[in-house]
Amino acid sequence: MPRAIVIGTLWAAIFTVTAWSAAPAQPKNIILSTTTSTQDSGLLDALIPIFEKKTGYFVKTIAVGSGQAMAMGQKGEADVLLVHSPTVEKKFMAEGFGIARRLVMHNGYLLTGPSEDPAKIRGMRSVVEGFKKIASAKALFLSRGDNSGTHAKEKSIWMTAGINPEKQRWYQQTGLGMGQTLNVASEKKGSTLADRGTYLALKKNLNLGILVAGDPILLNPYHVVEVNPAKWPKVNVAGAKAFADFMVSKETQDIIRTFGLEKFGSPLFFPDAGKKEEDLGK
Repeated sequence: MPRAIVIGTLWAAIFTVTAWSAAPAQPKNIILSTTTSTQDSGLLDALIPIFEKKTGYFVKTIAVGSGQAMAMGQKGEADVLLVHSPTVEKKFMAEGFGIARRLVMHNGYLLTGPSEDPAKIRGMRSVVEGFKKIASAKALFLSRGDNSGTHAKEKSIWMTAGINPEKQRWYQQTGLGMGQTLNVASEKKGSTLADRGTYLALKKNLNLGILVAGDPILLNPYHVVEVNPAKWPKVNVAGAKAFADFMVSKETQDIIRTFGLEKFGSPLFFPDAGKKEEDLGK
């Protein structure tokens, strides 16, 4: 073989190897920003190892309130969100921060409180009337006060009740996640609004019972949202989609359907992939 051809072939091989080495590797880390309830309930501990094993991705979970989770998405600090604050989620999508939003599951909020039930609301069907009686009795109420989905729901209930509890001595804000707020309410013998999953997961260590449940306005849907790479080019698009697809897959929905059933006698969440939000609870 002529020397020029050999040298040309050698340089072509070197160029190919160099180009391959310089090509950016597909990032295998995903930042999931999510509500504390998915973490405190233990659901993510059950799901994420399965996802990581199936896909090879590593998930870094940041559990905060839904408002904070979406703020991270707005700043490009997360790849995918798992949140439960529909009004804020729709605004997030309308402003172009998300490229896909899919319904994953739901549970319900509960108004919990001490056995003494100072406002005498146990068994009431209307949570709005329950809130009114708490205010009237000046019974201690613990709010998360953290801009989470639960906090947003709580504020909407106070608004519907026509009550502004801010600066009232009986109304205290913890600034903490769901599990920690439940613990504070238990220690102080106060009432608080909680999601069903976290309450049932922690119930055995709490001195709190269910005072009001089943009101349709207490429905609590969760969505998975992929962050828009057009806003933040460093977003792991493939990883975010893989995680979102996993959350609505039949395998994962089947796990959600029975999660907590054996331990608590009732599932902590109810799978909803493919459903419309307006049809939930019917």
